[in-house]
Amino acid sequence: MFIESRLTHNGLRQCLRVAGAGALGFVISQLMGWNYGVFFTVFPMFLLGLVPILNGHIMRQFLANVSLNVLEVSLVVGLLKHMPVVMTLVVLAMFLFRFNLMAKGPMFLFGANGVLTLSILLHFASYPNVDLSDLLACNLMASGLAVFIAMLMYTLFPDVEPRQPPPRANKPAAQIRHETLIGALTATLSFVVFQVFDLQGSLSAQMATILVLFALGYSGARVSAGKRAVGTLLGCNLALLMQLLLYTQSHHFLLVILLYWLGLILFAREHVLEGAGSGIGFGGLTTLGILFGQSLGPQQDLVYSALYRFSSMSVALTLTLLFMACLHGLLNHWAPTRLTKSAPP
Repeated sequence: MFIESRLTHNGLRQCLRVAGAGALGFVISQLMGWNYGVFFTVFPMFLLGLVPILNGHIMRQFLANVSLNVLEVSLVVGLLKHMPVVMTLVVLAMFLFRFNLMAKGPMFLFGANGVLTLSILLHFASYPNVDLSDLLACNLMASGLAVFIAMLMYTLFPDVEPRQPPPRANKPAAQIRHETLIGALTATLSFVVFQVFDLQGSLSAQMATILVLFALGYSGARVSAGKRAVGTLLGCNLALLMQLLLYTQSHHFLLVILLYWLGLILFAREHVLEGAGSGIGFGGLTTLGILFGQSLGPQQDLVYSALYRFSSMSVALTLTLLFMACLHGLLNHWAPTRLTKSAPP
């Protein structure tokens, strides 16, 4: 996986930013004893990994999204929890809004962060044993901390060369509708399935089904799912190797941090070399972030968590792709959502 290729100066600094941010978020959440450590490990990597620049527009999108998420989840769960059909329709509407922003482009980060965060929050909040106030407070705190950590990382490891903005794609209206519907319907189905089958411990699998949707289409999701599966497998194996190396020394927090940072820097390097959104490198990054943030305290064992994560993720991705393939075919039979020859399938 980790092919020999020389990183650019900017690429090296992005690796250091992503690895440093993920490690710092983990350290702070563990030292403070905060719940929902997955927020504190994944959010900084998401912000620095998917977007190679940081400016006021990006930070405003990130913070505006979390504020809107907290309001939406409070209202939806508080008012509609006893009406699952109505709640599902409202969740579908929220996903439609965000995938439409992602398909159009300029507000992609706002939409993508909203889809991921909403999925996590709704996953946790729908269970009766979860303290909704604590969940939303941790989400707010983790989002604010992620922005602070991102600013710190850019101060410590700034780019040495100006980056060129990505080209804007001019999509036909039918393609935007196609990408919006296939993303929103799949994300809603993922939410419903994980609720109906009471899969409270399968957050990582649900996140995998959401992250592949960032490719905005069946063809891209199919490629992304394969890369994510490889990244998850490598991330799980690396986590197991770390557990083996630590053995009886897992109570030494500094050793845990060192190994975690080394794992992050390896996957961050692959992520930068790929130049892709959610590929092998990013899959490995989020796998380590989830395993360490959700399943690892200094005294905990993550062997079972790693094995369960990969198996559940594989099943979830397979079912997601089957649904997307069927939906892709149906949407192409309707003129307003039919992809043209030049559009990606």
